[in-house]
Amino acid sequence: MKIEKMPFLPDRRTLDTAILVLDECNTLSFAAAVDPMRAANRRAGKSLFKWDFFTPTDQPSNLTSGLTVTGQSISRFTRADILLIVAGFRLEEQATPQLLASLRRIAAQGTPIAAIDGGPWLLARAGLLDNHHATTHWEDLEEFATRFPNIDVRRDRFCLSGRFATSGGAAPCIDMMLHLLNDRFGPELARRVGSAFLYDPVPAHQQSTSSAPRPLRRNPHIARALDLMESTLDDPIPLPEIAAKTGLSIRTLETRFRTQLGQSPKAHYLSLRLSEAHRLATDTSLPVRDIALATGFNSPSSFARAFRAAYGTSTRALRQKVSPR
Repeated sequence: MKIEKMPFLPDRRTLDTAILVLDECNTLSFAAAVDPMRAANRRAGKSLFKWDFFTPTDQPSNLTSGLTVTGQSISRFTRADILLIVAGFRLEEQATPQLLASLRRIAAQGTPIAAIDGGPWLLARAGLLDNHHATTHWEDLEEFATRFPNIDVRRDRFCLSGRFATSGGAAPCIDMMLHLLNDRFGPELARRVGSAFLYDPVPAHQQSTSSAPRPLRRNPHIARALDLMESTLDDPIPLPEIAAKTGLSIRTLETRFRTQLGQSPKAHYLSLRLSEAHRLATDTSLPVRDIALATGFNSPSSFARAFRAAYGTSTRALRQKVSPR
């Protein structure tokens, strides 16, 4: 039987939720999916949500913190009003044919699916996001867009597209869950749940996947400069051009960066590029030359010097200590 009604619509009935939890998912992302439902039940004084946990197999899933989640195998899923997928690291090896087949079967039943953090990668690998718009964790957006050209990848905190919802990590997941609460049970409950977490939701028109802390985003000039830097890590643009596009002089840009970020625009730009290089080194198997090019270094030697200066080690040594995604 297909489910015709979407969960992001007004409906006072209890929402029957299935939660698929993968190994090495981020504990904060897991909590961001579950705790808003718990808080909603408590604030409402009744069960607006009920949920069951599933794992890819009959084995428990271990979160990054060491917490263990037990549940039924997703192959035994029969029905729910919505399926939440919480995933994190080691997605390549966890995206088994059996798991992807289960996701396709669940989607074919008409079940709405919301994917969190690494979850959009599983939907994409299953071919379920083709011709939909979607997002994922901000660090992975460019790789995600390259790997899945049939998906309209957006730099939003969360996306709703047809029967699919995608969010880019823990805080965006809270935004998405509060959006669900607002649309299904009304704005007052969503406000009360948000207040319980001391959480200020990001308005839809101000969505940003940036890594910058939200207070910095309230300064439009700094926000614009950071957006320009983060979108051009592979091909850095001159600082005078960044200043011009933010409507500031280069001197004023320098002053504001030093005041608010404690470093010059040049130093911050470099730190963003090296942070991305660190992520690519630990989360992917890209060759060092490709990592250098992806972060705006024209030669592997200059990249190696900058990386060692920042992290005190080489990419090769770092990879020997860390298991790739």
